Amino acid sequence: LEFCVEDSTDVKVDIEDQRLVFSCKNADGVEFYNEINLYARVNSKDSREKRSDRSITCFMRKWKEKVAWPRITKENIKPAWLSVDFDNWRDWEGDEEVERAMVEQYAEMLEKVTDKGPPPAM
Repeated sequence: LEFCVEDSTDVKVDIEDQRLVFSCKNADGVEFYNEINLYARVNSKDSREKRSDRSITCFMRKWKEKVAWPRITKENIKPAWLSVDFDNWRDWEGDEEVERAMVEQYAEMLEKVTDKGPPPAM
């Protein structure tokens, strides 16, 4: 998740197993606060945040990796301020196809190596 707040101060991010709590102030002193109940459990010990001049990015590792979530929030509503960052989109189905192609390529290579044919005539 990325919270776009330029020149943020007093940044506090608390990543819990199924909830993220975020607060900060912008350059004008306006306070921001968000509490998000996540769709499923995340590994809070392997999650972190990174602040830049323009935003605060929260990196959360899902508890069950390679399991797609239908949405980020537990509630089946999309907050008006929440949008998808397609620059960081990851298509799991595409990953499976690439992985399958690699396995098939490896199997073909293995077959060529093990199929030596009949021994040479002497």
